[in-house]
Amino acid sequence: MNLIYTFLLMGAPAAPAGQAGQQPSAWPTILMFGAIILVMWLFMIRPQRKQQKEMQEFRNALKKGDKVVTVGGIYGEIVEVSEKTVLIKVDGDVKLRVDKQGLVKDYSDAEQK
Repeated sequence: MNLIYTFLLMGAPAAPAGQAGQQPSAWPTILMFGAIILVMWLFMIRPQRKQQKEMQEFRNALKKGDKVVTVGGIYGEIVEVSEKTVLIKVDGDVKLRVDKQGLVKDYSDAEQK
C-alpha cells in the first residue's frame, strides 16, 4: 500500500518554501485514474459486450432456411441446426457442417428487399 501511495505522489509538485511539511493531496491523481477507467468502460468494454450479446442471440435464433455468412466468407442456407453446429447448403448438393460460432451474419432479410 505504501508503494502505491508513493507512486501516486511521485509526480506531485514540491510544496512552496513557506509550506514545508505538508503532503500534497492524492485525490486529483485518483480522480484522473477513475476518469480514465470510466472512459475505457464507456467506449470499449460496454459496446463490445453489447455486440457479443447480439451475436449470441443471433446464433441462438438460427433456424432451417436462414441464409447466413460464415467467418470465412462462405454464403449458404441452413439445412439442419443442432446444439453447437449447423449444416449449411452451399451450392447444389454441397453441404458443410459449421460451428455456430463461425456464423457472423444473416442475409435472408437483405435479399428480399
